[in-house]
Amino acid sequence: MTALPVSSQQQQQRGVAVLGIFVADLAFRAAQLPGVGQTIAGSGFAMGPGGKGSNQAVAAARAGAGVTFISKLGQDAFAANALALWAEEGITPRTPQVADQPTGAAFIYVHEVTGANAIIVVPGAAALIDAADVDAAADAIRGARVFVTQLEQPAGAAQRGLELARAAGTVTVFNPAPALPFDDALYALCDYITPNEHEAAALSGMTVETIDDARRAGDFFLAKGVGCALITLGDKGALLHSASGSVHIPVFNAGAVKETTGAGDAFNGGFAAALAEGASPLEAARFGSAVAAISVTRAGTAPSMPTRAEVDALMHRAH
Repeated sequence: MTALPVSSQQQQQRGVAVLGIFVADLAFRAAQLPGVGQTIAGSGFAMGPGGKGSNQAVAAARAGAGVTFISKLGQDAFAANALALWAEEGITPRTPQVADQPTGAAFIYVHEVTGANAIIVVPGAAALIDAADVDAAADAIRGARVFVTQLEQPAGAAQRGLELARAAGTVTVFNPAPALPFDDALYALCDYITPNEHEAAALSGMTVETIDDARRAGDFFLAKGVGCALITLGDKGALLHSASGSVHIPVFNAGAVKETTGAGDAFNGGFAAALAEGASPLEAARFGSAVAAISVTRAGTAPSMPTRAEVDALMHRAH
């Protein structure tokens, strides 16, 4: 993907707006998850920044986009960590703080050999985000080239953000993760819906394991009014599926997989950054795939996101 000749100020004004949550990731490495009533010994622990929305914002910023992040925080040490992270990454926060709720946190189990993960998320203050909070940041959504949201904050807030973006002509990317219930009206507001195979299966009621399965699920989303379904399939790559065509995007080989946590966020952030820069949907999906490929070779979520130079180098080697 070739960078467009735009100034940094223009990128900031016409970049990516992300609505989502920040959580402090508390990651435990072990050979297995303990059962109820069981205590086991782990082999590692790390605390770092997480939350799908915040991770996607970091991925997009490191990929070169100007990013605004819309959320809600508590007034605690985790909130201070969040604000420090966004300042370091050049992300503009639109994140009011409330005194009576904690900042979000997540328990992450990581298998010490395979890197597979299981996660419990508590949104904290971000669980209170409502349509009025989104309206308060409407200028950031209207001023962006691409708007991204997920379902870790309430679905009503996601819908309001998509409505504002659609009305302003901002490209909309809806990452339905986790696969929680939402109003079917959201589908018609999506230029792109970006589930992984598990979320696509939960939403469509179909088995999604192969590329052909993903195409059938893609048809389900198109019938619901989505402009384009971009379904990620782990080590099988991704499928870009619209009325005009269906293209399988193979994975990039960036090295040995260390941890898959945050791979979907890396993909979505990279995809949004590339769209904001003017890339075609296929170019943007390939770029997102490269971002994700590098992220899984590293531990952590936000810390694993690659720089633009790293992504460009991987894509150049893959040609």
